[in-house]
Amino acid sequence: MPPSPLALDVRALQKRYGDVLAVNGLDLQVRAGECFGLLGPNGAGKTTTIEICEGLLEPDGGDVVVLGQRWQTDEHALRQRLGVQLQESQFADKLTVAETVRLFRSFYANGPTVEAIIERVQLEEKRDARVSALSGGQKQRLSVACALAGDPDLVFLDEPTTGLDPQSRRQLWELVEHLRAGGTTIMLTTHYMDEAERLCDRIAIVDRGQVIALGTPRELIRSLGAEQVVECAVGDGETLPADEVAALPGVIRARSDGALHTLQVTAAHETIPALLALIARRALTLTELRTHSPTLEDVFVSLTGRHLREA
Repeated sequence: MPPSPLALDVRALQKRYGDVLAVNGLDLQVRAGECFGLLGPNGAGKTTTIEICEGLLEPDGGDVVVLGQRWQTDEHALRQRLGVQLQESQFADKLTVAETVRLFRSFYANGPTVEAIIERVQLEEKRDARVSALSGGQKQRLSVACALAGDPDLVFLDEPTTGLDPQSRRQLWELVEHLRAGGTTIMLTTHYMDEAERLCDRIAIVDRGQVIALGTPRELIRSLGAEQVVECAVGDGETLPADEVAALPGVIRARSDGALHTLQVTAAHETIPALLALIARRALTLTELRTHSPTLEDVFVSLTGRHLREA
């Protein structure tokens, strides 16, 4: 089966802000029809990269091809083929849902009817409600609706579920899955690892203006080489010697954050007894002990030294 054509092809991308090199020779290829996740700590360059791909910023170097076209020569055509949902969208409070969608639909030569767009994001009961009366989740769905007004081939979703309650998050997840099933290419940024793991076919982790890891969620998790992650905490003001923790049997990597120690291990049944023995020898107080299978969060911490939400 031949590989899918590229919806987005970024080569050696560079962008400077004064003396700061925000994007440093970044390469990125997104296949047509996939949901692609872009993750990274603040200041990593992912927002700058996305804004260049959306045509909002000009790069200082490199090449960006979007849907086989370039912003320098095909801006009008590209505007008709893209959908952009920003993390925070400001709509006119006094307009209704239907009026807002109709306004955005008027920007495009082709696309679904206003009613079809509203139905797609499950806002039928709110079609005549003013924007000011919508909940946070309903406003996010309205933002996605406006991004879909031109029936785009490529949609950029910037943290679409930030601040939403669990039910609203799952409704938006279902919408993203429906879009992907229909062949729409999706570029997703998120601060929720479970969201990225569920929705994304592939994920790129960006740090210091470069892609530092790329693959499917399963491939990235497997790259850790760990069978389990062991987390333990000792009493307030106490800590375990980092070198002794790292030397425990079965430990691949160890990280300490105050009193909390996180160990990536190959054999938890060997590591845990040795860890408990170390705590006993040091006459420390164990306050917490838990294990879990490796996740994308563990991959992110291993690569960047920070949790994504902290970043």
